[in-house]
Amino acid sequence: MQPLKYPSLYQVNTRVWLTQLSVELGRKATLDDIPDAELDRFVELGFDWIWFLSVWTTGERAQKVSRENPDFRRDFEATLPDLKEEDIGGSGFAIADYRVSPGIGGDEALKRLRERLRQRGLRLMLDFVPNHMGPDHPWVEHHPEYFVAGTAQDLEQQPQNYHLVKRNGGERIMAFGRDPYFTGWPDTVQLDYSNPATVEAMTQELLRIAGQCDGVRCDMSMLVLPDVFERTWGKKAQPFWPIVTKLVREKVPGFLFMAEVYWDMEWEMQQNGFDYAYDKRLYDRLVEGHVRPVREHFYASPGYQDKLARFLENHDEPRAAATFATEKHMAAAVLTFLSPGLRFFHQGQFEGKRLRISPHLVRGPLEPLDTAVQQFYASLLEVLKQALFREGQWRLLECVPAWEGNDSWDNFIAFGWEGNDGRKALVAVNYAPYEGQCTVKLPYAGFENQTVRLTEKMGQASYDWDGNEVASKGIFLSLPAWGYHLFDVSVVTAEKTS
Repeated sequence: MQPLKYPSLYQVNTRVWLTQLSVELGRKATLDDIPDAELDRFVELGFDWIWFLSVWTTGERAQKVSRENPDFRRDFEATLPDLKEEDIGGSGFAIADYRVSPGIGGDEALKRLRERLRQRGLRLMLDFVPNHMGPDHPWVEHHPEYFVAGTAQDLEQQPQNYHLVKRNGGERIMAFGRDPYFTGWPDTVQLDYSNPATVEAMTQELLRIAGQCDGVRCDMSMLVLPDVFERTWGKKAQPFWPIVTKLVREKVPGFLFMAEVYWDMEWEMQQNGFDYAYDKRLYDRLVEGHVRPVREHFYASPGYQDKLARFLENHDEPRAAATFATEKHMAAAVLTFLSPGLRFFHQGQFEGKRLRISPHLVRGPLEPLDTAVQQFYASLLEVLKQALFREGQWRLLECVPAWEGNDSWDNFIAFGWEGNDGRKALVAVNYAPYEGQCTVKLPYAGFENQTVRLTEKMGQASYDWDGNEVASKGIFLSLPAWGYHLFDVSVVTAEKTS
């Protein structure tokens, strides 16, 4: 079966969800306890991919760092004022073993969950962390050469980036995992991609993981690119992504790679074999609220945009409901999820949750439901299930002044969608904190001497326009602050009268 042009992905915070289920069941829940009804609901909501965050094993050393680090604890306590030690499970990205944690059922439970997903047409995404391992990983003991080593001078001058690791084979100074702009992550150990043996070992890990899921989200994927690695560590790295993505796809045709990537390196990651790359730049521009940079973002080539993962929140970013005022949140969501690419949603987003849950935590806070946000997303998800927005042709439309001297047109962004069956839709957003007007040019033929009907897809209103005016001038729109329209565009054949 051909993959969808524009699929939807839902990110589940696995450990937090299982903790909640444990309370409901009165015993420790595993992946086997995730109800079939919830998997059915993913299908009903229109999802194609489910990303189960943090299923791999985290060790005691990493957990100890998470529990004792004062900066981490301040973050945890802000989320959970009633924080308990058992709430801190250690980061899901400080991996001690790429095997499913025994506490959530192990590899066999994941296998059964994957089969349940597959029966419903859902595909499973898991984490892959290429840059580092947790300090508990067996390689620290048995293959220390796989990691970036440090000197006594490094440890003395950069204690934020190096640490002394106690091993049965003797103490060794190793680097924390990090990127070139920040200090090290103290619950990790940096892999050395200048060593061909490291590259081969990580290749084999990924090949094995590819037998357990249908795709991987690759954490901080750009950090192992040769130029970035050399800039960070002063070592010439071996190429990894072009080789490993090719090998995995030879073994598992259709396997999907999604890159967490920053620093405007999305195109480079796509060229390195990734199906999708995080579109953090669009997210940042939407947060800033300046419409021109948002519009200009959509000038990029369709082939590039089709391979972007569009989101408003994930486990790394603040909650959308806490970042955007409600009306701006809705406008940003219309722009984000009705543009091309993979539509990427996060557990709790539809309920308007406001507190970000650190990937170190295994419990989340109780929060009230935001019914306005919930109703909005219910309506939006219904729209996104339609073939027009999953397989259709997208284009950025031209907006012009509604009348001379009215500059508010410049706050509008409009998209056109055209389906393989000829159906058309118009998306228009006034991305500004005040009312505005514009005229949108529709690039479609066949409107002359017809009546053009615009029908709200997320509302009840319907408007008829003279087709000659639409063809020659366009559609006049007036919208309140952060207002949006999502119209079906159709031609109405006039009834004959006797």
